[in-house]
Amino acid sequence: MAAKRQLIVPAATWAIRNIFQSLVALLIALLFFAAVYVTQNNVQLVEDRLITSKRSRDLLLSSPPRCNLFSGKWVFDNKSYPLYKEKDCTFMSDQLACEKFGRKDLNYQFWRWQPHHCDLPRFNGTKLLEKLRNKRLVFVGDSLNRGQWVSMVCLVDSSIPPKLKSMHYKQNGSLIIFKATEYNATIEFYWAPLLVESNSDDPVNHRLPDRIVRVQAIEKHARYWTDADILVFNSYLWWKRSQMEVLWGSFGSPDGIHKDVIMPRVYEMALRTWSEWLEVNINRNKTQLFFVSMSPTHQRSEEWGGAKNGNCYGETEQIVQEGYWGKDTDLKMMGIVESVLAELITRGLNVQIINITQLSEYRKEGHPSIYRKQWEALTEDQISNPSSYADCIHWCLPGVPDVWNELVYAYILQH
Repeated sequence: MAAKRQLIVPAATWAIRNIFQSLVALLIALLFFAAVYVTQNNVQLVEDRLITSKRSRDLLLSSPPRCNLFSGKWVFDNKSYPLYKEKDCTFMSDQLACEKFGRKDLNYQFWRWQPHHCDLPRFNGTKLLEKLRNKRLVFVGDSLNRGQWVSMVCLVDSSIPPKLKSMHYKQNGSLIIFKATEYNATIEFYWAPLLVESNSDDPVNHRLPDRIVRVQAIEKHARYWTDADILVFNSYLWWKRSQMEVLWGSFGSPDGIHKDVIMPRVYEMALRTWSEWLEVNINRNKTQLFFVSMSPTHQRSEEWGGAKNGNCYGETEQIVQEGYWGKDTDLKMMGIVESVLAELITRGLNVQIINITQLSEYRKEGHPSIYRKQWEALTEDQISNPSSYADCIHWCLPGVPDVWNELVYAYILQH
């Protein structure tokens, strides 16, 4: 019996072993095929990722450069421009109304600024007013900034019924407020040609032979900007001299210290006072800030190949030389602005530069020249030589400042 059991046990063991080996072989086969399948899929995934990565890279390489709104060209467009008519703007300034004062060539009104790699959004007065509902948009600076303010008022004027808009003058005319009643919105201008306090702060009687600034004093002006929602600053034209008298102390005080400081050092000192005020007083969550770069003048026609001793008088065409820069444009002063604003950005306060300098350089035909109200009687010598009293600093409206405001409008829409 014992021998018989010894013969049966090995047979059962071999049967179990064979079954086990078969299962192991089947499992190995399944694992092999699974491994091959996974490997193939992983290879495909890698290939897919490489293809996707290549496509992304190709898309990046083929995509246009980031749009620079300030780099482009002027395009003649008499179908879409001007954005308003001079005679239809209720609050047009006689200093800028060139057609009213006899200019016959009106092509300066029909030019549209076209950035190289994108389009400026078309100005919509109603849309801007909606953005400004219950807000203050304040322009602060000199007469060029006042011209930009007049342009902005004209751009929205036709969108507001006559009984729902008004103009108010405060602080002896230093502060001018245009109000759109329905929107409870204001578009304001504050006269501060040097930003800081100066002896040229009177909005009417400011033509003084010696210019004096208090480079560390700004509160006299700034208290009228404090709660603004959008601030548009400029300051350049009134700094165009070799040096300026700086006052430490107050006007009329016998203890004040006067010192002549070379430009552009005094310009930088004033901008730093301005930037420090912004840093302390501006609500970063509320106020949108802009600084408009220098507006070029066209007072020497030989710079663009014109007649010697000429200026913008008689000009009807723009400068076509791409990248043209006039000699009156002070790149060093522009660099100071950029440096001061860059420091503000590092401290968490964003001021957007509206770089109108290059695009305005081309527009030698866009100035009022002799076609404006003359605030003083002309002499016989001036009448015989019109270029002697031509205004080649300010700009006709409709015209170049409308484009400056289209640039500001583009940033307001994105905010």
